[in-house]
Amino acid sequence: MRIFGKLGRVEVGDGLPVRIMGVVNVSPESFYKGSVVSPERAGEVAVAMVKEGADLVDVGGMSTAPYLKTAVPVEEEVQRVRAAVESIKSSVDVPVSVDTFRARVAEEALRVGAEIVNDVTGLKGDPAMVGVLREYQPSVVVCAREVSPGVGGKPIERVIRALTETLEMLRRADYDMKKVVIDPCIGFFRYQDIPWYVWDVSVIAELRELRALERPIAVGISRKSFVGVLTGREKPEDRLYGSIALTAIAVANGAHVVRTHDVLPTRDAVRAVEGFLRYSRQPTAH
Repeated sequence: MRIFGKLGRVEVGDGLPVRIMGVVNVSPESFYKGSVVSPERAGEVAVAMVKEGADLVDVGGMSTAPYLKTAVPVEEEVQRVRAAVESIKSSVDVPVSVDTFRARVAEEALRVGAEIVNDVTGLKGDPAMVGVLREYQPSVVVCAREVSPGVGGKPIERVIRALTETLEMLRRADYDMKKVVIDPCIGFFRYQDIPWYVWDVSVIAELRELRALERPIAVGISRKSFVGVLTGREKPEDRLYGSIALTAIAVANGAHVVRTHDVLPTRDAVRAVEGFLRYSRQPTAH
């Protein structure tokens, strides 16, 4: 079965180029300080990203790093995101995604032109989110999230169970599933029974199993802490090369969308992997 979907106006899935989602952080509390800009400068950053090959731009107004205390008031997140989306929309013509699990923030972003909601809680963080999605009908990236730690099973099996719960929520809401992309939520599963970096590597290794859910697959690996563990690089500023290597593996294992702080080097790595996969399958001349 061919897997196909849409993120705003951008088609994603089998037989299409892997899409590059550039990250624009307007959250000073972000784990990677080098990615943070003011909401007013978001458009300027988006222009540079699009020139480097970004197909989409993802705006975050509050860090969602699970190991940091980063919560900000809803009103503050709304103000940051609204200003950033307006700046980006006036600067580039690519779909804008809002990285939030709060329904109020998502609604305000959609009102000023965002086309995608990227929810790291898989719609489980705010009971009002499904209602906002039903009203505005954006595309959505839904991450795997267990409400409580799962019992038994490999990491990829628990990821699939969590995503299945979210997809069922959308089906019950009679949502257009062509607008839905799934994300295994690399970096967010942190339990005592298995180190998070082992979990993340295991999920990337078995990423192709997510195809059973019949939705395009997005991954966000860029500069995350498990990259630091694997490379011995404590600071996010030093994790570029490790991020690119692991993103390349994810693409080889079936990712359709990659989310990155570093568009140009990631784009080149992705295109190299795509070329390898394409030409390595060509018949050998005799």
